[in-house]
Amino acid sequence: MKNKLYSFRNHLKESLKDAKFKQVWKKSEVEYLLAKKLIEKRLKKKMSQRDLAKKVKTTQAVISRIETMQANPSLSLLKRIAAVLNTKLTLQFR
Repeated sequence: MKNKLYSFRNHLKESLKDAKFKQVWKKSEVEYLLAKKLIEKRLKKKMSQRDLAKKVKTTQAVISRIETMQANPSLSLLKRIAAVLNTKLTLQFR
């Protein structure tokens, strides 16, 4: 039997079949999407967490907590991060 390559998407697809996991995932989806985009934008600019923190006038620990979904950043902080990353911050209710 051939070994399958691990894929986050495949793992997530399988995990979402579990009702409890799906409920928890839905509750954390916004934080996940924020963290994912922040990391993508920061890496695209070739910035470390420390570099970004310094420019945003916060600490590396704060950036780390946002990226690991352990923080609830203020709108003001998100605006400063977006400005430093030269990107648009969009919030919406659906």
